[in-house]
Amino acid sequence: MSTGAFSIDQLMELAGLAVSQAVYRLQPLESGRRILVACGPGNNGGDGLVAARHLRHYGYNPTVFYPKRSKNDLYQRLAKQLEDLDVPFVDDFSSAVSSTDHIVDAIFGFSFSGEVREPFPAVIQALQETKLPVTSVDAPSSWDIENGPPESGLGSSFMPTALVSLTAPKPLVKHFRGRHFIGGRYVPVQ
Repeated sequence: MSTGAFSIDQLMELAGLAVSQAVYRLQPLESGRRILVACGPGNNGGDGLVAARHLRHYGYNPTVFYPKRSKNDLYQRLAKQLEDLDVPFVDDFSSAVSSTDHIVDAIFGFSFSGEVREPFPAVIQALQETKLPVTSVDAPSSWDIENGPPESGLGSSFMPTALVSLTAPKPLVKHFRGRHFIGGRYVPVQ
């Protein structure tokens, strides 16, 4: 799929904006301002960092769980922008869940395959057990892009409240049963 000559920075900004707008619709400010954004080390995590920045500007109080920080300059700049806005970064996901109103799952996305590796198994377990609303970015973490949730084990019962598909819905959406948002209608049809 073509990116329409957009740079990765631009795509990440557009994706993070789309995620923040979905959260804004799902979790109005008067319903709770505390948003926990769980970020993985790749592009999905970058989308989460951008979403956290936008949520801060909307008046939310985001907290970021980002245990495997990328050494890539783009991701370092995104993290610095959040630090400059006094957005806290936490190391203990379980404790952070107990003091939040909504979770953004930006751990694994489109390119995820294989087993969930440390430190994320406990996070996926918490996501599938929480009663809080969860918004997943592009793909629920632990799901296969083609086949949806694992047939058994970790992630097999994870069903987020909402999914923000970026650029276009992926085949996994046939297994999804929540609110579905499309972010990324900026890429030309070819």
